[in-house]
Amino acid sequence: MADVAGGNEKAGRLVIKNIGLILSGKIEQPILDGDCIVCDDGIITAVGYEKDIDTEGAKTIVDARATTVAPGLIDSHVHPVIGDYTPRQQQLNWIDSTLNGGVTTMISAGEVHAPGRPRDIVGLKAHAIASQRFYENFRPSGVKVHAGAPVIETGMVEQDFKDLAEAGVKLLGEVGLGSVKDAANAKQMVAWARKYGIQSTIHTGGPSIPGSGLIDKDVVLEADTDVVGHLNGGHTALPDDQIVCICERCMRGLEIVHNGNERAALLTVNTARELKKLDQVILGTDGPAGSGVQPLGILRMVSLVASLSDTPAEVAFCFATGNTARQRNLDCGIIEPGRTADFVIMDRAQHAPGATLLESVKLGNLPGIGMTVIDGVIRTQRSRNTPPATAVPEIVFGRYAQYG
Repeated sequence: MADVAGGNEKAGRLVIKNIGLILSGKIEQPILDGDCIVCDDGIITAVGYEKDIDTEGAKTIVDARATTVAPGLIDSHVHPVIGDYTPRQQQLNWIDSTLNGGVTTMISAGEVHAPGRPRDIVGLKAHAIASQRFYENFRPSGVKVHAGAPVIETGMVEQDFKDLAEAGVKLLGEVGLGSVKDAANAKQMVAWARKYGIQSTIHTGGPSIPGSGLIDKDVVLEADTDVVGHLNGGHTALPDDQIVCICERCMRGLEIVHNGNERAALLTVNTARELKKLDQVILGTDGPAGSGVQPLGILRMVSLVASLSDTPAEVAFCFATGNTARQRNLDCGIIEPGRTADFVIMDRAQHAPGATLLESVKLGNLPGIGMTVIDGVIRTQRSRNTPPATAVPEIVFGRYAQYG
């Protein structure tokens, strides 16, 4: 299923009722009171109890059947190329498959797997602008892919970043995947990018692809990117003392990814907890990559963190939703009026241990996804990738995937 961007004017009023649990995505209040959410034209307008909310005039009504509603998951670190195809693994429909893992928003850390990726300054700017337009104009299965993330190269000047920003580019690819690997040069270019409203991410750890190199704590801290990309390595992590040092001194996003070192991911979360910095922790997959495509990668990271780092499951879900939204300046990722109506509806997997979804995730299990919603429009029903949910929501009025 594919879809052109936009279309919020067609969403109308969506009412999700009979909700068993609402996960807010806000780390300071991860669970909300209520059993009903109302959205109008793709925007959340009310959250609370059905008896207290105006639900009249609904175009679509969903009975959640006492399941859990959370913000749509956000993958903070992907490497798209074009459309719903990745040459890295010669795979079609990987984004649609990831939607079936509850991810409704993806953020590019660079379109580095494009065959013949240009390294000259004119070419890399053109490639970034084209990539930004590709995914602005085309949303695979409705998924929001924030792309057009150039990998900076030696020789770029301030005007290049101004040109990129004026053309609509809002991201930098991983600093360190190109020829810029020294701290001073990286710091200058990151500052230019920030001046023009472009967010930055840095490669952290050992080399991942030909042309990349080691980026250690000194480069990471001096470059001062908005996000410390895959702090647990992509794939190779830094030594423990460097990870701890970055956590101690960095006030930016601390990203851990599925394709990294799992032990280092847990070290990052545990250190962030001790430092009272859990609000800085965000999750990505770093796929497609040599490890393949991970449609359930974000859910697996939530389960990993919840089960092995002494993090409550509802807080671990915040790492994949509201924390990322705040670090990335997105209008989704949190369930509250005025935010975009992107949701994943899920339940404890059939026969999984644990009395509730949160208890089951805390025991290391994946939930079963019963529905995804993007911009107030139902995009998928029972997931083809997760284990089957104990209960699934039901459309009692309206249509599924209204412009799928």
